[in-house]
Amino acid sequence: MVITALSKINIMKCPICNDGMSVSFMAMVLCHHEATFDYCQACGFLRARDPHWLAEAYSSAITAADTGLAVRNISIARKLASILYFIFDERGQGSYVDTAGGSGMLTRLMRDYGFNFFWADKYAGNLLAKGFEYDQAVGCCRAVTAIEVMEHVEYPVAFIRDSLERFQSEVFIFTTELFEGAPPHADEWQYYSLETGQHISFFQRRTLEVIAEKMGLRFVSNGEIHILSKHPVNFLRLRLFAGRASVLGAYLARRGLGSRTMSDHENIARHSAIDKDGRS
Repeated sequence: MVITALSKINIMKCPICNDGMSVSFMAMVLCHHEATFDYCQACGFLRARDPHWLAEAYSSAITAADTGLAVRNISIARKLASILYFIFDERGQGSYVDTAGGSGMLTRLMRDYGFNFFWADKYAGNLLAKGFEYDQAVGCCRAVTAIEVMEHVEYPVAFIRDSLERFQSEVFIFTTELFEGAPPHADEWQYYSLETGQHISFFQRRTLEVIAEKMGLRFVSNGEIHILSKHPVNFLRLRLFAGRASVLGAYLARRGLGSRTMSDHENIARHSAIDKDGRS
């Protein structure tokens, strides 16, 4: 009887390290779905089990409650510009892609700084970076950015691997808020975003280190911006150029590269005119 009972236990496997996961807590998402959150003691990964409510959660790609969307994009664009210019030595020859790029706001901002950024998203509509959708003609990308994406992903390792392969890149730059120690209770951490139901994966630093080791990548983080790369990235330079020096760094990057704002406008206007003539 004991063997029979044990055989019926559904042992959850961690999608990061394949160790066993145990129930951490249960909570209501979207105010009416009871969700179970499983935790891996081995690597520190926490996730919502079987997030069947995602279709409802993404009925709008941008939730009305996210009033900080614009200011966060402006801030992260400044830091990315500084990082790419001073740490990755971008001088105008490289291409980049913002995967799961949402409305295209970050792609537009990075092009305004002078970087040859492209947009990609399987689910959202490109509103602000039209004409700069990634396709195979773009070729290899020096880096893939995934800003405020990883907390939405059910299988993080597969997502990172697929992104690097699809965009032919060796660098994955992302943001996600980390926790330390035991998972915070449901009412102790706003980052769970239970009211929207969109955040389903949560990480500790050691979780990201396990991901890096599993994928044969180097990992570096300043606590806000995390980088997985096939080549070493200097932590002190990351802390500097993603921190206090980011304002000056982004300004110098724009001066050095030259903003693409007007050239993009002219190219789009020219192609629009050609398309109009072709239809008339």
